[in-house]
Amino acid sequence: MIFRWTRSRRACLLSLHIAIGLSTIILSSQVQSESCSLLNEHAEVTFSIEHVDLGWTCRLQVLVDNYTIANKVGPLRAGLSESVYRDLLDRPPLAAALINRLNLGLYKSEGRGPDRFWGNDGEGTEGVVQLVYRGRTARIYYLEGSHDSRLLPRITGKAVVLLKMDLVKDADGIEAMDSTMVSYARLDNRILSGVVSLLRPFLGGIVARKLSKAVETVDRLSVLMRQHPDHVLFVAMDPPPFPDEDLAFVKQALEKLSHSTDTPPSWIPSP
Repeated sequence: MIFRWTRSRRACLLSLHIAIGLSTIILSSQVQSESCSLLNEHAEVTFSIEHVDLGWTCRLQVLVDNYTIANKVGPLRAGLSESVYRDLLDRPPLAAALINRLNLGLYKSEGRGPDRFWGNDGEGTEGVVQLVYRGRTARIYYLEGSHDSRLLPRITGKAVVLLKMDLVKDADGIEAMDSTMVSYARLDNRILSGVVSLLRPFLGGIVARKLSKAVETVDRLSVLMRQHPDHVLFVAMDPPPFPDEDLAFVKQALEKLSHSTDTPPSWIPSP
């Protein structure tokens, strides 16, 4: 009888401990949820952000609240349709390969997992980019990377980049995309962080140029895709050819863009 009572008591105590533990976890999560938030407005730009994973919200908020350098770039225009522009954003390795083969830049990129990519701009900057939020008109990226230059020691740090995309029409009534970016970067280097007030204009200029150049390069790519689709496809098929899935995407993108031009690709039959 005593044995049964003792065993029952132990079971009750165990259940109580479990209940307390679960309550602590739930309350902690609620407190974290209430204390972590990511605003929709940054640098007077409103981003349409519906929901960001709680863990990422807290992680990004630390950067936004404790940044070393903040930048706003744009709006910058790229002459691509909305669907092609968004699809290219989802394929950094393909976009980088096209840009490289067409001699528009030295970008390189490789996939490192779901929505995670390694990138190198060929000019001293490289790192890993994680897509944190994907919406129709807004995206959020988290970056960890480094920059090498002749003037300063190697700079390493983390950043969050918010991207706002607006569909517009150019002077000829052709679809294009305007991109506005707001970035918050925090340096890892203690020495540089200590003199950041002196270096902020210089470092801020580097970040702004990197962001601007990426969009400007995509715009140059869009010109070639619209005006010289056969050449773009030829380059994509040049040995070593792109994977079949990437080639299919390039063809589809060129066909979409051809509908707004007077010179469709040669492989598309005339109406």
